[in-house]
Amino acid sequence: MAQAAFEEVVEDFEFLEDWEDRYRMVIEMGKSMEPLPDALKVPATKVEGCASQVWLHPAVEDGRFHFQGDSDAMIVRGLIAVLHRLYDGLPVGEVGKLDARAELGRLGLNDHLSAQRSNGLRAMVERIREYAAAA
Repeated sequence: MAQAAFEEVVEDFEFLEDWEDRYRMVIEMGKSMEPLPDALKVPATKVEGCASQVWLHPAVEDGRFHFQGDSDAMIVRGLIAVLHRLYDGLPVGEVGKLDARAELGRLGLNDHLSAQRSNGLRAMVERIREYAAAA
């Protein structure tokens, strides 16, 4: 089961019938995130496989997975915000068990993202899973 914060996103998406409204919501979610400090935008935190620049900075506190992220593209920054609501605060051992594709599918993202953005989203999910597995 996904985090309560992600369930709120699912509920909000159910009320938005138009995909353009959903896109705007994702962008607004990204705008509301704290920016990643420039000191953390380094090669070690950069996610390869994304068309835009993406950085994810993980942390584990009290056995729970947390991360900060940022991108130079508004929609991708919003996708990071969606992933944050999906993963942030999960017990580290649960991160790899979460079926991100199915959870994100509940939002209809698979049907409305370009191939490049879909690939980038998969790369971000894979990086999150790698970080958690190494913790």
